[in-house]
Amino acid sequence: MMRSLVLLALAVLSTTSPAGAHAFLERAAPPVGSEISGPPRQIVLTFTEGVEPLFSTIELRNPSGSAVSTSTPRSLPDNNRQLVIDLPVLPAGVYIVIWHATSVDTHKTEGSFRFTVR
Repeated sequence: MMRSLVLLALAVLSTTSPAGAHAFLERAAPPVGSEISGPPRQIVLTFTEGVEPLFSTIELRNPSGSAVSTSTPRSLPDNNRQLVIDLPVLPAGVYIVIWHATSVDTHKTEGSFRFTVR
């Protein structure tokens, strides 16, 4: 009986997904915490694994805290680890990017960061 339980436990443990199976932010353009000399035309977020753009969001907040109108997040045809949004011309100031990503294996992650346009 005890041997059967041990074998069952081993079988269950061997079929679970790895603990690291989440899409974490690997890098961003503009870079996290950066100060850039001109307004970016896009925000590009690169994750540690593939993401589903239909179930992911990128929100941009202007210096007064209001949402900036952007395009819908999309992934690049050759790289499902990236989410991209197009931006209007941004005046100087500090901007906050708030993102929610759903990885291809349906795990969700979220975060935020700032960048400054001079």
